[in-house]
Amino acid sequence: MSRHSVTARHLRLMLDVVDEARHDESDEFPPPSLLRGLGRLVSCDLAEFSEVDLPTRRGLGYQAVQYGGPYPEWDDEVWWLWKHQHPHCVDVERSHGRLEVAQLTDYMPTREFRDTALYTDYMRPFVAMMVLALPTAPGRIRMYSVSRDRDRPFSERDRLTLQLLRPHIDAVHREAARRRREPVRLTPRELDVLRAVANGWGTEDIAGQFVVAPSTIRKHLENIFRKLDVSSRTAAVARVFPEPEASPP
Repeated sequence: MSRHSVTARHLRLMLDVVDEARHDESDEFPPPSLLRGLGRLVSCDLAEFSEVDLPTRRGLGYQAVQYGGPYPEWDDEVWWLWKHQHPHCVDVERSHGRLEVAQLTDYMPTREFRDTALYTDYMRPFVAMMVLALPTAPGRIRMYSVSRDRDRPFSERDRLTLQLLRPHIDAVHREAARRRREPVRLTPRELDVLRAVANGWGTEDIAGQFVVAPSTIRKHLENIFRKLDVSSRTAAVARVFPEPEASPP
């Protein structure tokens, strides 16, 4: 339980952001008003949303609102090169998004961060960042972040703001995803195979369960990939079962 608190006025502003996002009729996903609202609640120079499929290195969504700058566009190749130095991304990947709101100084001093290749080659001039991660399928990163281009860490009230909003933002994402999701036309057997994949089963295990040859399961997976326009099991699972059952803590 945090010993910090927010005022009644700030709480009303937080609820307004959630309500606006729920009624956002934009065709964009997630609702862009959500990111703009976070930038109003937490003072920052840059607010971002990003979602990435790690096995395929495929960007599934990106939004940004600049309050400072202007800033240069990110170089995706550099991000993939130094991603392992990004403590937020490493933690989000390991936990599938089920972790508390955190900022860079929770992991390392600002001086140490400035010495990383991640900062010098990619994140410069941003030295302060706070991340709100959302639950997602294994192999994916889905998160909101707020950044500052000056050495001024975010306050504990800022952290509490995002922590309190986190379950509501997750709910907005789920609602928006249900509204926009196109029906996936897989056969009952293809769905059974993909559900087994989602549960962590390998090809041999699935073949044994359905009493068929492993080549039959591989053929089912080929058909699934073709229908879903994906190239990996992780991406297929994320496409058909995009939202994990567990709620954020």
